[in-house]
Amino acid sequence: MANVLTALAVSVDGFIAGPDDSTEQPLGKSGSRLFDWFFQGDTPSKFYRQFQMSALSARFFDTFTSRCGAIITGRRTYDLVNGWSGTGPLPGAPLFVLTHSEPVEPPAGDPPYVYVTDGIESAVEQAKAAAKEKDVGVMGSAGVQQCLRSGLLDEIHLHLVPVLLGSGIRLLDHLGPDLIELECIGVVDAPGVTPLSYRVQRDESGRS
Repeated sequence: MANVLTALAVSVDGFIAGPDDSTEQPLGKSGSRLFDWFFQGDTPSKFYRQFQMSALSARFFDTFTSRCGAIITGRRTYDLVNGWSGTGPLPGAPLFVLTHSEPVEPPAGDPPYVYVTDGIESAVEQAKAAAKEKDVGVMGSAGVQQCLRSGLLDEIHLHLVPVLLGSGIRLLDHLGPDLIELECIGVVDAPGVTPLSYRVQRDESGRS
């Protein structure tokens, strides 16, 4: 069965984007600093040839990317990047957009985007079916938080960047009062980034 996971670059103080994000500045003020490691080496990604990373970074990045057969994103992220102009964040992978209403003029894409208006459980169910033998990736803070609150997230991969953004969009806000236990399943000491991998622990009922 497909796992549901997220892998996001994050500052040491917990932000995945800086303040004042917009369509002109999707990552907010100074947020692009979280992705400098994409361009600090000589090894291209197998999936995004424009990324030139260290060999170690390219290895873990491509390993994670190859696992994903479908992607879930929130409407805010979708709007900030103008819907990736129809290509999706992972070209060729079905994209499921969490939204209250479908856009009036959705971009044409192959495969076409699916706009999910009935909640995160429905989005995960549809994405798992589309991913077939692969896993489902979740982008953006809102989708990750909803998955955690609903007990649907299996793994968290944090690409920890040695910087303090001070403010912006936090990844793990609004989770509620309940304790969520994590098991560390991997640490990589790569140039300019430290990937940390965790498995979300669940109780006997299956809840995190």
